[in-house]
Amino acid sequence: MHKYNIAETFSSINGEGTKAGQLAFFIRFTGCNLNCSYCDTKWANEKNAPFVPMAADEILGAAVKSGIRNITVTGGEPLIQQEIIPLLKLLCRNNFSVEIETNGAADISEAAKIFPDRPSITLDYKLPSSGMEKFMLMENYKFLDKKDTVKFVSGSITDLERAAEIISEYDLTERCHVYLSPVFGKIAPEDMVDFMLRKKMNGVNLQLQLHKIIWDPDKRGV
Repeated sequence: MHKYNIAETFSSINGEGTKAGQLAFFIRFTGCNLNCSYCDTKWANEKNAPFVPMAADEILGAAVKSGIRNITVTGGEPLIQQEIIPLLKLLCRNNFSVEIETNGAADISEAAKIFPDRPSITLDYKLPSSGMEKFMLMENYKFLDKKDTVKFVSGSITDLERAAEIISEYDLTERCHVYLSPVFGKIAPEDMVDFMLRKKMNGVNLQLQLHKIIWDPDKRGV
């Protein structure tokens, strides 16, 4: 029986995205294929990161016990985990609303093909300040639809300029939800709004990470 390396599970609110402010049960995996400059879960990405081995039925049981319908699958990077698709199928079959948070450098095609009720996908585009832009898999964009989101975590005006280019090039506001989010403490939200106004970025959402406003920005399990 396959066991997944689970860094933590917890119940909180979604801090960002289309379900921001709604309750969610979080499943965080260890391990990532990127190393972003601003990553706020580096502790879960280390090779020696602590984890609890859990089988799929144990993860499902924990989700059921939580009493919460929204599930956020995150990491680390969930889509590089062995046997992740069977786990996602199991969760989707059990009347959960499943969201995958993925870093843009992992193939989303199999997750996007789950039928009949596939997870929603929140796909990051790593902008220049992340140091990871060269790893973005642009083939992923052809699998996105209206239930999905592309998120641009921005730390500078240069980042925002690049985000505007990608949004335009791939016609993202017609394809899926689009969010801009500041790197915490690196760029003022009002400067982002000014940029959006200058660029007439209709259909783009500015989001602030609620969990970093409600709790200490470094607090885990929220």
